[in-house]
This record gives sequence, C-alpha cells and structure tokens, in this order.
Amino acid sequence: MSRLVMKFGGTSVANIERIRNVARHVKREVDAGHEVAVVVSAMSGKTNELVAWCTEASPMHDAREYDAVVASGEQVTSGLLAIVLQGMGIQARSWQGWQIPIKTSDAHASARIEDIDGSEIISRFKDRKEVAVIAGFQGIDPRTNRITTLGRGGSDTSAVAVAAAVKADRCDIYTDVDGVYTTDPRIVPKAKRLDKIAFEDMLELASQGAKVLQVRSVELGMVHNMPIFVRSSFDKPEDIDPHANQPPGTLICGEEEIMENHVVTGIAFSKDEAQISVRQIEDKPGVAASIFGPLADANINVDMIVQNVSEDGKTTDLTFTVPAADHVRAKDTITAAKAKIGYARLDTATDVAKISVIGSGMRSHAGVAAQAFSALAGRNINIRAITTSEIKFSVLIDTAYTELAVRTLHTLYGLDQA
Repeated sequence: MSRLVMKFGGTSVANIERIRNVARHVKREVDAGHEVAVVVSAMSGKTNELVAWCTEASPMHDAREYDAVVASGEQVTSGLLAIVLQGMGIQARSWQGWQIPIKTSDAHASARIEDIDGSEIISRFKDRKEVAVIAGFQGIDPRTNRITTLGRGGSDTSAVAVAAAVKADRCDIYTDVDGVYTTDPRIVPKAKRLDKIAFEDMLELASQGAKVLQVRSVELGMVHNMPIFVRSSFDKPEDIDPHANQPPGTLICGEEEIMENHVVTGIAFSKDEAQISVRQIEDKPGVAASIFGPLADANINVDMIVQNVSEDGKTTDLTFTVPAADHVRAKDTITAAKAKIGYARLDTATDVAKISVIGSGMRSHAGVAAQAFSALAGRNINIRAITTSEIKFSVLIDTAYTELAVRTLHTLYGLDQA
C-alpha cells in the first residue's frame, strides 16, 4: 500500500462531468488500497474571472481582499469533488488551506509556503480511510490570520508541499498533457515524451519556459526528494493499472534513479522576453550596481547579462533581458536613474526569444554549446546574447526564428530519436 497525493489542474476539473472523471481516477487508487490526498485547482477560467472582478471593483485593490476572492475558486472545486466522491461511496472531506493549516509568508498573491501540519490528514487516513480533498493555491498567514494565495501555478506547489508533509510515496500531477516532452510537440511534432527526468533538468526546463510544471513545485520536490509523476487526466481511469510500475507519464526524480543520462534532455523557449541595452556607461566600479540595484528594488528579475567594454576601456555597454511584462517598468526605472548611471543611450527590444538547451549530461561533454552556435549560423540565425551554466546554455535570438531554432537544435542533439 502506498500513500499518494494526486493533483488535478483547471482543465481536469472544468465542469461536473470532468470532476466525475477525476473522481474515477481517485476511486481507482483507493480501490487499489492506497491512502490518497487530492489537491485541486479552480475550474478552468474561474481564477481569471475572479481576478477580473477584483480589477473591475477597483484597479488598486487591497491584495489581502484579492486573495480572499481568488481563493474561492479552489474552495468550490474541492467541495464539489468531495460531494462526487461521497456519492460513489468513498469517505471524503474537503479541506481549505487554512484548515490544515498551510502556513505561508505574508506576501499576498505570491506567498511562499513555510510549514504544513499533515498530522490530522494522516490520522484520518488511518482511522477513517478518508480521502482528503484539498484546495490548492492557498494557505494562511499565521501572523494576521488572513487567507493567502501562492501565485499562478500555485496548486502544483501546494501538491508537492502536501506530499512532503504527509510523507507520501509520490506526488502525481494530472494535467492536459501526458508527460514532459523533449520540447513543445506543437513546435516539433517529433518531440518525444521522457519516461524519467532528473529534478535539476526539470527545474531548468520549467524556469526557461516549459509550461508543464511550476518552478517552485520542482524546487520543493528536489529539496524533499519527493518523486513527481506528470500524467494525463484524460486517460480513461479504468484503462490504467494502479499496480503498474509506471503508467504513461514522466517521473521526475533524483539523478541517481536514471540509468542513462542523455547529453541534452530537452529544449525550452520563451517569447516573453525583452532586451535592454544601456550604452556608453563609464567603465568604473559600482556601475552595474547602479543599474541592477534599482531593478531589484522594483522586483524586476534580470536574466541574461552581457557586457562589452570599449576598445579604449573607458566606456562599456550592458545588455540584459527582463520578462516582457516588465519591459516598460524596467525602461522607466533605468531612465529615472540616468543621472546616477550616466549612460549615453538606452535601447530596448521586445521582438526577441530565448532558446535554452538543457541536460545534466553536459557536465561531462565538451563542445555542446559550440555545436549549437554552428548549427544556428548555418540557418542564418543571429545570436544576440549567450549565457551558460553547468547543465544549460541559453541564446537570445529574433522572435521570428524561434520555431526554426528549436527544430534545428532538437534534431542536432538527436532528440528526434530520443
């Protein structure tokens, strides 16, 4: 007998019929003798509707009241799933974040989980054989006793954190895709589903643009060594053997559990990037701090950074990327600090895309990035900026060449036959 946490996203619980389908997945695991906790998102589109209502009520609304409103979407879903499960003869009850409690920081709309007490849920597993149906995406700030939410994709984070708290054997993330692919199959039809992927590789894929899992959920899985299994909620529940070693999907686990590491695991891309170039700055100590300090104070994340020093060594150009949504704020922040920075010109562009090649096998293979640069040059794709790390490198290119670049690199590293 195993203890499982099953998480279902918005498309999986979009209406009552789909909630019934989710209940059949849960029943299959209960009938197999497993102890089960379920974490659910709001119905597809419901969170967007609630957010829009808050904005309509007041564009400058109180973040604490915003959380009280948007957390209600998951409350509805958890209650409905508990009702359906009870109708199928399964002991079940719904839990809101504050009832467990899931204790978080006080950063409303983007809170971080600090602690979860799973003791009551564990005791109900043992004493009542009860399924816990938990509202994802939410918790409570114990200092103010206010409801908090975890930000977009927060239900994934809730699920992995709950799995760690109840000492689950595995956390199953059910979604509208059947696993993690070498890249987006809509861009590259030859993309292959990975049977297993290491936490580190998945963390890089998620942070570089892959939409399958929220970054913080992968971080939590790695910290707690909690295996995460990404699988499809649209597979027929009755067609899946709950005792199979691995049904269709992708297991995210420790690197030691993967027999053979490919040099490149996958390719991620993001079109939500903006490039900012600060030109002709005096090359002296403290200049970088005068640029990136104000950006940090404005909570703007900076990614790729490239510095070019002039031939005479007197001035330098700094080029970096920020999320496209922060483009205007970043530009205004730097403009406001012009007197302190002392630059001659500020250039920006939003028609850029970041392509990232990821694989823990790069640690022991030289020349992986050089192959990519050569292949992209052969396709007349100009590289604007490059960043590298031990298991990843990223290139910034013109958006128009995104799909061509991804396909070229996918073929280059043999992922078409993965």
